[in-house]
Amino acid sequence: MKKSITTQAPSLLLLIVLVGFPQISETIFTPSLPDIASDFETTLGTVQLTLSIYFLAFALGVFCWGIVSDFIGRRPAILYGVILYGIGSFLCFQAKSIEFLLAARFMQAFGASTGSVVTQTILRESTNGLRRHTLFAQISAALAFTPAIGPLIGGVVDQFWGFRAVFFVLVIMSLFVFSYAYFSLGETYDVKQRSKVKLLPIVNRFLKNQPTLIYGFLIGTINGILFSYYAEAPFIFIEYFHFSTATYGFLGMIVAVASILGSLLSKRLVTTRQPEKIILDGIKIMLVGIIIILAVSVSTFFASEWQWFMLLVGIFITLLGTGTALPNCLSLALVDFQDVIGSAGGLFSLGYYLLVSVVTFGMSFVHNGTLWAMPCYFLLIGLIMLKLAKKLTNN
Repeated sequence: MKKSITTQAPSLLLLIVLVGFPQISETIFTPSLPDIASDFETTLGTVQLTLSIYFLAFALGVFCWGIVSDFIGRRPAILYGVILYGIGSFLCFQAKSIEFLLAARFMQAFGASTGSVVTQTILRESTNGLRRHTLFAQISAALAFTPAIGPLIGGVVDQFWGFRAVFFVLVIMSLFVFSYAYFSLGETYDVKQRSKVKLLPIVNRFLKNQPTLIYGFLIGTINGILFSYYAEAPFIFIEYFHFSTATYGFLGMIVAVASILGSLLSKRLVTTRQPEKIILDGIKIMLVGIIIILAVSVSTFFASEWQWFMLLVGIFITLLGTGTALPNCLSLALVDFQDVIGSAGGLFSLGYYLLVSVVTFGMSFVHNGTLWAMPCYFLLIGLIMLKLAKKLTNN
């Protein structure tokens, strides 16, 4: 699996594929959540744990793969992780109980996490400055489709072939990702030049670096809000408004446009505006959307046939805001850790993916069968984000 060392960044398409396939895996089966709950004779809240356990395993995985990539190289770390991901996906396909499914999802996520942390490490060590900001914005714009592609594919596949076929699609995808990376991914890191890195000093540097901690919190909560929405959306649109799984999947594509526009707005603004201020602007936009969702959820003003549409408007604005803020958070997060970027990336990703797991678990905990539970939960998180983002602009 070895290749000669190169300092050139991989192609944009390859970067998108490597970072995107874990996100498709996170959401592709969300239209099937009600069917899984029925088939395994459990509650929707319990089935939503398949999302939080995914992020728990993802958090542990990014920590491990970030460090492992310093010892064996970026390319082998990617390839071995994708192999593990494929095995986990096959076990999800074979699952006969919710407990087995949770365990298989853990393995699947642990393997998939290499696509996030190692790819970001490759990007950070092979680019810098405006080029890095621009690439993160371009990747974020493209990745806005991946959480939406998941429900779209999953909704159609589930409607015609059942939820198990959804997991088989992931097995096929693992073969494609492995083949593409095997033939196209170069090695950007020379393990022979690796200096001995101790983790405790890096942790101490993190704890003393307030901006990095804030970026980690914002990245974790932005992703937590996004995937909490994908956990709750099947209840809202399939059970409450009685959409078919295929129709629900198409709604995801509409929502994805918001994240894409946010990323493109971020890319345009970064040449004339400080990234920290763009982050603050994005969070303010997000809060406007959350308030609209809450107002529509509790108001009797909207007739039921328009309520789902107005909810989508609020969700659109919410994700427009997160799409504007996220690329700048990712780009700035580890600028002070370039000397230990592999291990620092693993530790940093461990922290924010644990936070994603906590936020998505919180959504399953507060789920109570009402439309207002989600926006109330998001509003509380959003206000904390706003307060911390203001500190970035004051530094």
